[in-house]
Amino acid sequence: MNMDQLVRDALHEQAADTTTTPPDFAGRVLAVRRRRRTRTIAGAAVATAVAVAVGVAVPMLDGGKDEPRLASEINRSDIIAHPDQSPPRDLIAAGNTALAAYSTYSTVKETEDRGVSRRTYYLLDQETGKYVKTTKWSILDVAPGMRTAAVLEKKLPTKRIGLLDLLTGEVVRWIPVDRGVAGVKFSPDGSKLVATTYSKNPDLRFKADYDSDGDGKKNDWTTQFGESDRTGFYVIDVDSGKGSWSKVTVHDDEDMPGSSLNVRQDFDFSHDGKLVYSGLTSEPHMQYYDFEGKEVAAPANEKYLHWFVDAGLSPDGKLAAGDFAGGAKTTASEINDPYTGKRLHKIPGQQLLAWVDNKRLIAFDIAPGTNEFHNRLVLVTIGSDKTVPLSGFRKGNDGAAGRWEPIFAER
Repeated sequence: MNMDQLVRDALHEQAADTTTTPPDFAGRVLAVRRRRRTRTIAGAAVATAVAVAVGVAVPMLDGGKDEPRLASEINRSDIIAHPDQSPPRDLIAAGNTALAAYSTYSTVKETEDRGVSRRTYYLLDQETGKYVKTTKWSILDVAPGMRTAAVLEKKLPTKRIGLLDLLTGEVVRWIPVDRGVAGVKFSPDGSKLVATTYSKNPDLRFKADYDSDGDGKKNDWTTQFGESDRTGFYVIDVDSGKGSWSKVTVHDDEDMPGSSLNVRQDFDFSHDGKLVYSGLTSEPHMQYYDFEGKEVAAPANEKYLHWFVDAGLSPDGKLAAGDFAGGAKTTASEINDPYTGKRLHKIPGQQLLAWVDNKRLIAFDIAPGTNEFHNRLVLVTIGSDKTVPLSGFRKGNDGAAGRWEPIFAER
């Protein structure tokens, strides 16, 4: 039995508990020449078999049409993995969740003691199923359905938000704003954007006077801790481009304003999309706001979430991804009751990144006994100790230039 067969067998075993795919949200986000197509059962089965092996676009087999299937539409009920690739070159997905893009970053020197952290994005090409490099954007977020991305130009803060057609690679519309924006996120249904405003670029870096990465050289760049220049947020309707801005101030120590925020602390939406929240570096760690900028209590099922655990609530809202729960020699993470914070399950995984369905998640994890930063994407399942590798291992320490960071989206 060859390696491809071994990988496929492992993937199919792990995928046996796949639940019903959630509804496709693509129609809610900037429709871009997408036609719904009927598919024969035989055609879909053949396309799925091919996708497991190679993870690229395959021809439709419905009535002789030769229009290719998009990579994001392939094999939604199964797993597409490339455990030999880091950074990924070909589509990685599990169920209705896909690696829509990933980013790397490096510090670009502007003066002797000042630089700026610049991201390089690798976006999924919908026709080839491969990740393609782009240096056009400083910030990028992919909408549910993977047809549209919200993008910001290189110089931050910027006063317009682009809507990028992921089928053509062209910006189809710019949304102008009055205040400088440096962060942008889609709502869970893709109908809204929350755009975080700053008075200065939050990605500025300054020459450190100490050895921050432990390599013995004072050649490192750092942020100015405790000096956030965040000013507030817009909530914008994607279809109309209309929205309103809310000023948000943080009440901190008078001698250190903004000290409860990281230098970049972008807003994001609650699980139901009805509120926005900000992470905090101190208690209560998360603060929620209505769309007018008024502080409000956390929703009942988000009271025990932590902003730095990316996975958040399960699709049905009944489980909460928790923090690291491993030990010195093992990795594990918690799955908690979202209403009480009580641990319900302990599953493999170093860092929980995204839910696939109500039982499975994508996580970062390490090989047993290896460096904590030598991690890869894996699929984990509640109630099982098995993991399925989805990518190869990342290299370098946390914060090292060139380490890739995943961006997931619903297919």
